[in-house]
Amino acid sequence: MEPAQPADRVPSDATPPDGQPPVRPDAAPPAGKEKARSERSPKDMVLSLLILLVPIALLIAFYRGFLGGDSPVTVDPAPALDQARAANAFPVATPSGLGDDWRTVNARFRTETDGATLRIGYVTPEGRGAQLVESNVPAEKLLPAELSDGQPQGPADLPDGLSWQRYTARGNEQALVLLEPNRTVIVVGDAGETELRRLATSLR
Repeated sequence: MEPAQPADRVPSDATPPDGQPPVRPDAAPPAGKEKARSERSPKDMVLSLLILLVPIALLIAFYRGFLGGDSPVTVDPAPALDQARAANAFPVATPSGLGDDWRTVNARFRTETDGATLRIGYVTPEGRGAQLVESNVPAEKLLPAELSDGQPQGPADLPDGLSWQRYTARGNEQALVLLEPNRTVIVVGDAGETELRRLATSLR
């Protein structure tokens, strides 16, 4: 006669009341469920990225289309020109008739121990950079500072009748230089020669 088993003791291989096979605690999940879970993960990531990217794209489009986000910040060169004229350090030439597609992005006048310098920077109609420099700093000091190892390349033959010279400049820049007894005028930048000549001949 077999000994009686305690009432609260259930054999490990007992079948659950609902007829389902016993579930082991360390058993792996069914292959179908694991595969379905792994297939949903990339989709969830893509949806999450879309939720983030859509409003960002809308903000960028609004910034560029309505707020002019790609346009350079322009400044008024008049205060710097007025300071240069008031200092009376050299004759100040003013660009004239360039048009609205020449955007002034910086303008400043500075006086130092060796002379005074006016600088006006532009973004040209072709989207390149050009800078006007007018100064009474000695040319032998000014030119190396502004043009690095720039070398003269011959006359520029501008229609204003002045003795402009073509110079090389740093990197991919080129320059037009006007040497006068009481001032030096430099037009320099990575803009094309046509635009540099346009800026030089606009000076009045």
